[in-house]
Amino acid sequence: MGHLDVGGVGYTLPDGRPLLRDVTFRVGDGARVALVGPNGVGKSTLLRIVTGDTAAHAGSVQRSGGLGVMRQDVGRIDDERSVRDLLASLAPPAVRQAAAELAAAELAMMEVDDEPTQMRYAQALADWADVGGYEAEVGWDRVTDAVLSLPFERAGHRYVRTLSGGEQKRLVLEALLRGPDEVLLLDEPDNALDVPTKRWLEDRLVASGRTVLFVSHDRELLARVATHVATLEPTAAGAGVWVHGGGFATYAQARADRRARHEELLRRWEEEHAQLRELVVTLKTKAAFNDGLASRYQAAQTRLRKFEEAGPPAVVTRDQQVSVRLRGGRTAKRAVVATGLELTGLMRPFDLEVWYGERVAVLGANGSGKSHFLRLLAAGGSDPEHAPAGDVPVAPVAHTGTVVLGSRVRPGWFAQNHAHPELVGRTLLEILHRGDGHRAGLGREAASRALDRYELVAAAEQTYETLSGGQQARLQILLLELGGATLLLLDEPTDNLDLHSAEALEAGLAAFDGTVLAVTHDRWFTRTFDRYLLFAADGSVVETPTPVWDPGRVQRVR
Repeated sequence: MGHLDVGGVGYTLPDGRPLLRDVTFRVGDGARVALVGPNGVGKSTLLRIVTGDTAAHAGSVQRSGGLGVMRQDVGRIDDERSVRDLLASLAPPAVRQAAAELAAAELAMMEVDDEPTQMRYAQALADWADVGGYEAEVGWDRVTDAVLSLPFERAGHRYVRTLSGGEQKRLVLEALLRGPDEVLLLDEPDNALDVPTKRWLEDRLVASGRTVLFVSHDRELLARVATHVATLEPTAAGAGVWVHGGGFATYAQARADRRARHEELLRRWEEEHAQLRELVVTLKTKAAFNDGLASRYQAAQTRLRKFEEAGPPAVVTRDQQVSVRLRGGRTAKRAVVATGLELTGLMRPFDLEVWYGERVAVLGANGSGKSHFLRLLAAGGSDPEHAPAGDVPVAPVAHTGTVVLGSRVRPGWFAQNHAHPELVGRTLLEILHRGDGHRAGLGREAASRALDRYELVAAAEQTYETLSGGQQARLQILLLELGGATLLLLDEPTDNLDLHSAEALEAGLAAFDGTVLAVTHDRWFTRTFDRYLLFAADGSVVETPTPVWDPGRVQRVR
């Protein structure tokens, strides 16, 4: 089996800011370690150091066994790479080099077909056979057959960019899980996968017995796969690492216990510091009248100096304490009433009543009409007399039947892909200070308090476009709150959020005094809902007692 030892790794950004400091941890034989931490803390940089793509400025990485790597760009590949190139890049070094030479020789033959190029091509073929290239192709045939239902000879020359994000990811995962490498390094392997594929990945990783270091924000996947959780924690001197030696189920409690221990140590240090300072002051006064105390006064001063130089115990950075106090206010008992509602060409008519304060998860495959349904509600339903709380223009949705919002129901619509040109170039304080047509401006103090609830106060002077995706998402939901939304319509709100941001958002939604409808594929997030509306593959919309994650692919005439 293989293992991985990261020892004292340090890394400084080009602008001189320390990113990683003395990062030390071990991924033992057969262990599956999840690397978590807020976005921007250095997770991907650390993985690039482990793969050798980036050189560390301090420390070292040791490993035994072959290393199989899934890089972060998989799922978003849009260059000239073919499926063959991608699979070859995951093979052992000898196969990788021989494949590159074979591809170059084939290209040369197309350009100039003379004797030297023929000789080069013949040699490349011989080398390909020697390193086990043909055996590798047999394996690749299984991979393309499993993912694309095509034999390798037909799939190999396709451009990777013609595949969906999920297909790109599955291709690489299938190749690594069938490959010989004992140690796997996976950077967000589950992003863009649907839930059935995530389950397949979870089962395969657990059954493979491999040693795995992976980055994921999917809490259900963390709970099912990770044997240990390594947290990168930001400090002013660079991020350090804390390893929880159990799975994700016990992680939150361990984190809270650890914080309590650290706070106790700090409290003791502060007490001792106060006593030493008091002693120095007392002895100084007494020594002025009594020469015999001068040496004791000097000794106490030295002790205090050494104590202060050693410094207080390092305090664990506070988790993001985001209270998303979305105060929706009371509305009519029935917040949403749909009667014979049919989204044209997307699904069959259905009826629905959502009561004030309910949490409804909207589930179903991509393309089934879930986002259209949310958009129709965002526009105020089929009788739009309700002013929305946000300022994203809502395109009309073709439908028959009706869906009506109850009195005093004010929709607030959030989707990750909404561009907000009106926020670009403005700092968060400016945005809150100026207000807009939906929300009153806030003074500096009130604005800081609002930002603090969403853990955005440290970024108050940053402009909107410099925020991370998770920070932008939280700001947009804060703006909906301040705009008076009583019905939150959230389209994949936890997508791309790090653990802390997702937990923060959940805590806020729990405190929201209003109704929430969310389209989601996030199994952990869905646990916080009390009703499940399924947009099924046959075009029907049904309520289910528990979440359904495999409604069958949506099949209908487009």
